[in-house]
Amino acid sequence: MRLVLKLFFMLLVGAAAVGGIGYRWATTPLSLRTSPVDFRILPGSSLRSAAIQVAEAGVHVPPALLVLLGRAAHAETGVKAGSYSVSSGVTPWQLLGKLTRGEVTQGEITLVEGWTLRQWRERLDAHPDLEHDSRGLPEAEILRRLGIDGKARAEGLFFPDTYLFDKHSSDIDLFARAYRAMQRKLDAAWVQRAANLPYRDPYQALIMASIVEKETGRVADRPLVAAVFVNRLRTGMLLQTDPTVIYGMGESFDGNIRKRDLLTDGPYNTYTRPGLPPTPIAMPGMASIQAALHPATSDALYFVARGDGSSHFSSSLDEHSRAVNRYQRAGR
Repeated sequence: MRLVLKLFFMLLVGAAAVGGIGYRWATTPLSLRTSPVDFRILPGSSLRSAAIQVAEAGVHVPPALLVLLGRAAHAETGVKAGSYSVSSGVTPWQLLGKLTRGEVTQGEITLVEGWTLRQWRERLDAHPDLEHDSRGLPEAEILRRLGIDGKARAEGLFFPDTYLFDKHSSDIDLFARAYRAMQRKLDAAWVQRAANLPYRDPYQALIMASIVEKETGRVADRPLVAAVFVNRLRTGMLLQTDPTVIYGMGESFDGNIRKRDLLTDGPYNTYTRPGLPPTPIAMPGMASIQAALHPATSDALYFVARGDGSSHFSSSLDEHSRAVNRYQRAGR
């Protein structure tokens, strides 16, 4: 009996010693190759696989010991994929907690309403926290990778917003999120649209929204600007909007639009061709989408900038000519 008790006591002491050593290791700061260490855990990784990825990134933690710690904490199946960052002082226990709670690091980017796809791509290409999988790809290939069929151009298809993302994720994934956001918002707005609008489908409304976006930055004027263009479409008038011409000029636009530019025919020249241009000319925000689908009740056919950010709206050419003389020619 005494021998049994002695063996039992020795086992308890040994277990306590092992437990103490384990506790001490789990709460002792790890050595890092640099501080901070950034690493990415791939989707579907087990705790063992994640531990190897962490060690290879420069966190000096024995993978086998991290796995044992996870098993002791019943957390061996709870690793979350994503990008992580750890700094000097992090312990194995804290590291395990980050991995199982999914405390991923995030990047942030604002994709601005009214910008073109070219401007968006420049911003995405310059962002240090993204993988630039779209860099250098033609638009058609981007559309193919996103599974978007039936669109000749990617312009206007992505919703402008501030996006948080998992660091080192693909810019293609960001495009996909922005595309889904635009589809959701446009489809919901289309269902609630005003009656008797001259659009065949939501895409034509998106084209109109992009024109409204480029014509004014003043939220209060957007429904009136939309009303002018809707009235023109209904009566068969040319839209005659400079932003479409500028878009059609592409990189040859030098900041000045000239009479010869307005007379040079092209698919985006709304001075020479009736109806809407073939695609959006920018990424419209929600206010412009709502304006395109809920234009103001107005008989206006013209508008001119006052010079203070607002516009004067006219229902006749004579009134418009007087407004042009008042607000534009008088200042020259």
